[in-house]
Amino acid sequence: MEWQTFGSTPFLPPLYWRAALKRKITGNELPDKGLRCHIRVNPAHVAAYRKVCGFADSSILPGTYPHILAFGLQMQLLTDRHFPFPLLGLVHLNNRIRIHRPLGGVSNVLVGVYAHNLQPHAKGATFDIVTTVEDSLGLLWEADSRMLCRGVKLVGEAQEEHLSVSGNVSEAARWKAPADIGRQYARVSGDYNPIHLSALTAKLFGFPQAIAHGLWNTARTLAALHEHLPAANVEIDVEFKKPVRLPSEVVLLSTAAGSSGELQLNGAGDIQHMLGKWRPIA
Repeated sequence: MEWQTFGSTPFLPPLYWRAALKRKITGNELPDKGLRCHIRVNPAHVAAYRKVCGFADSSILPGTYPHILAFGLQMQLLTDRHFPFPLLGLVHLNNRIRIHRPLGGVSNVLVGVYAHNLQPHAKGATFDIVTTVEDSLGLLWEADSRMLCRGVKLVGEAQEEHLSVSGNVSEAARWKAPADIGRQYARVSGDYNPIHLSALTAKLFGFPQAIAHGLWNTARTLAALHEHLPAANVEIDVEFKKPVRLPSEVVLLSTAAGSSGELQLNGAGDIQHMLGKWRPIA
């Protein structure tokens, strides 16, 4: 794979414009290219992110925060003219984070992103956005975000994997997702997808109300489970089910604290919003 290195994080406004203009599928092969950049962690920005996502103050970065560091590179990758799928309309199906070492004392890191693993799906095709974070000692953190692009035609059998939890979970926390949380999260993440911002903009994309960002649900969950999960050598796998409509209240169910476990995020009437597992990195 060929890497392109940026001197600074890509500037977002032109990338939003590019995303808004591209509406058609232009191919069925992913580019064999990765993007990377040295990024300095800004403590004031981390503090704002903690506040929006419910993380307590700590010298250790939230386990979801590296996604924020990588967002500009991810946008650059997904809006590149050689990328075959339109960014608007992609559906985030699941997310897997691996924290290899404790995220303490992190200041200057090399962040890389690339897309791979294009697979047929019953509704189109899926692919993974891989994000890596390295420090002077090597790989620190990595994540795979599985995305669905509807309407892509690929040869082959659709392979669908789903997470399952045993159901041996009990209530660990509950919280309200306020009507403006999509806008709050957009300000700290850079992710201004219209489906998260207001009922008006969400309706343009077929949603009756705005919905919470999947990665905000993940972050808010990890914040609530901060004493449940190991600080490192942990893989956290979540699958997004029904979206969290705004505003609403959700209930987090979890197994006991330990090196491995399961979680479930439910809404009213036991609607399942998210399922998850954590375990030591294989």
